[in-house]
Amino acid sequence: MRAGRITISTRQFEIVDHPVPEAGVGHVRVAVKAAGVCLSDVHLLDSTLSPGYLEGDVVTMGHEVAGVVDQIGEGVTGWKVGDRVIVCAGIRDEKGRVRTQGFDFDGGFADFMIANADTLVAIHDQLSFEEACIIPDAVSTPWAAITHTAQMRAGLSSAVFGIGGLGIHAIQLLKIIGCSPIIAVDPLPIARERALHVGADLALDPADPEFAKKVRALTNGRGIDAAFDFAGVNAVRAQALPLLAEAGKLVIIGIASEPITIPSDMAFVYKRNQILGHYGSEVHHTQELVELVRAGKLDLSGSISSIMALEQAKEALAQLASKSDNPIRIVLRP
Repeated sequence: MRAGRITISTRQFEIVDHPVPEAGVGHVRVAVKAAGVCLSDVHLLDSTLSPGYLEGDVVTMGHEVAGVVDQIGEGVTGWKVGDRVIVCAGIRDEKGRVRTQGFDFDGGFADFMIANADTLVAIHDQLSFEEACIIPDAVSTPWAAITHTAQMRAGLSSAVFGIGGLGIHAIQLLKIIGCSPIIAVDPLPIARERALHVGADLALDPADPEFAKKVRALTNGRGIDAAFDFAGVNAVRAQALPLLAEAGKLVIIGIASEPITIPSDMAFVYKRNQILGHYGSEVHHTQELVELVRAGKLDLSGSISSIMALEQAKEALAQLASKSDNPIRIVLRP
C-alpha cells in the first residue's frame, strides 16, 4: 500500500510502498477514505514537535482520519466490516501515557491503518468522509478546550487568537454554546472576515493600536472570561493576560515551545486569573460533535479548503506551512 512516512532523525517525508498491516487483538483495520492535514503535521516536519513515545525512527503521519472498517481483529465486538467510522487521534496506553497516531504510532496518511477499536466513532451517511475526518483535532480539540478545560457556558465572553484550522471551529462552537461576545484575533484580513462569517462579534488585528480599548468596550469594561491561544505565539499570551476579566482564564492550545511569562503577578493574583494548558480530546467529544452535525447545529461544509491526492501530501504540507490562501483544512484522499 501507499503510506506517507517521516523519518524523525532526518525529518524526511516520503510517500513509500509499505506492507498492508493486519488487525491484531482489540484492533481493526480501517480503509482510509480521507485524512486531514494539520499544522501539527507541519510542526512534526519542521522539528517544532517530536513524538513522545514512538518506538523506532519512522512513522506514518496523519491523525485526522475517517474511513471504513476493513478487517476485524480478535476480541473486537460492536463493529463490522463496512462500518463508516472516524478514528480518534489519541489513546491512553497501559502505562497511562497518551499516545497520538501519526506521531507515536502509524496514522492515516495511507491506504490502510490499524486502530484500537475503542477509538472508533460511527458516522452517519449524511456526514461525508472529508468533513468527518477533520472532527478529531480540528473540531474536537477546541470543543474539549471550551467545554472541559475552560468550562465555558452561555453568556461568558471569549477571545480566540489564531483563526486557523482550530480557531475557526472554536468560534462556531462558542456560538453554539451561547458565549457572548466572541472576539476573533488574527493578523490576516481573510481570517478575520472568515471569523465574522461564522459568528464572531468582533474581529481584530492584534496590531490594532486600539486593540485593548475595543476589547474592553465590547465587554463593558469587564474584560475576557476566557482567551484561547490557538496560535502558539508568546505575543498572544502577553496581549491576552492583561485583558482577562476577574477569574478569567487563558487557555493555551497552540505550542510555542517557549517559557510563559506573566506580565504582572499582582494583577494576575488580584484578579484570580488562571493559565491552563489543553491538549487533544476524548472519544466522547468526537461523539458529541457527530451528534451536533446530525442535529444540524454544526456545519463543517465550509471547513474543507481543498481535497488532494495522497501523492500530493508534500504539496499539502508546504501549502499549510506557507498559509497559502489561508486554508482551514486540506484533506488527503487516498
